[in-house]
Amino acid sequence: MLRLDDPFRRAQVAITALFCSLGFQYATWASRLPALKAHLGLTAADVGLFLMAAGVGAAVSFPLVAVLMRRLGSRRLALLSALGLAVLLLALALAPNYPTALAIMCADGILVGCLNVAMNAQGAALEAAHQRNAMAKLHAAFSGGSLCAALLASGMNTVTSAVTAHFGVAAVILLLLAVCAGPGLLTDDRPADDRPGTEKERRSRGGLTLPSRMTLWMCCAMAFGTITEGAMNDWSALYLKDVAKASAELAPMGIAVVSGMMVLARLFADGWRSRWGDGRVVRVGSTLAGAGLALALLSGGVVPALIGFACVGLGIAAVTPCVYVAAAGQGSDALTLVAAMGTTGLLAGPPLIGFLANAAGLVWGLAAVAASAVVVALCGTRIRWKSA
Repeated sequence: MLRLDDPFRRAQVAITALFCSLGFQYATWASRLPALKAHLGLTAADVGLFLMAAGVGAAVSFPLVAVLMRRLGSRRLALLSALGLAVLLLALALAPNYPTALAIMCADGILVGCLNVAMNAQGAALEAAHQRNAMAKLHAAFSGGSLCAALLASGMNTVTSAVTAHFGVAAVILLLLAVCAGPGLLTDDRPADDRPGTEKERRSRGGLTLPSRMTLWMCCAMAFGTITEGAMNDWSALYLKDVAKASAELAPMGIAVVSGMMVLARLFADGWRSRWGDGRVVRVGSTLAGAGLALALLSGGVVPALIGFACVGLGIAAVTPCVYVAAAGQGSDALTLVAAMGTTGLLAGPPLIGFLANAAGLVWGLAAVAASAVVVALCGTRIRWKSA
């Protein structure tokens, strides 16, 4: 269905559809949490477990994803996962009870893990095949998909409050995205493990793939990078309201500033990568994020906080795209493990910051976020990056 003459653009549009679909699917069910809570009769604790189920499913999907990547390849795994997420959206709308909903969310997390690895493998293969940077723009499409899902949820709420109708429309959109993506996805994605110099050379005698030291540094960078990203989304508004004493109308601007700067930075980050190389972009960006947030916390006040949050969004935006590209060069198992660590960071980061904030105050909690960004910069000095 994609009739673009340039092979690079044709594949880029197809892979962009995958990133957009993942953001769209996630934001669709997240935007209807109040309605799902009422429909299933959940308490606040039940909602927390509901959210945890998706994260746990994604975090434990590593062994399955590694096997499926080797057997199916990234193209088929991406399409099957995207179609499965559309079906699970309908299943969630029709879930008769809470245990069923938990099972659906756990399966959703597993498919998210599959699609996350497969689409990033496609993005890395696109860059390698055409020697052109594209990963940052692909990650910007994820945020764009989330925005579109939020707009659709708002529009559907004005027409009907039925979750089934909303999720039905969303599922059709997801199916269309998958159909449009299919013909343009890369098919010659020989498993990276078969290339010389990758993880396969470090297999143990029992046949298991042991992560290299380089892969462990990537896992660390990804985990702390996603901790920084996720914690800012969850805690920035509360900091503005409770610590900086911002008005109720201004408090949500923390999330808007972080998200807006991340999207903007990802649209330009591929050019930065071409000019300066992935390593410098990650090291300088994460240092900017940590230093900017630390100075904002020391200064206090609403305006310094918003400037610090903008530094975080700008600096941390390119970390995950660059780490995914580096991990793909180490093999599909390395890519899968790094992606699982990213999910773990998003899952565990915000609660850990919450525990620290409860014990020592939110300022110290966000100080830990600034420290996490600095850890990313330190890890970046130990990783073999794609050069400019």
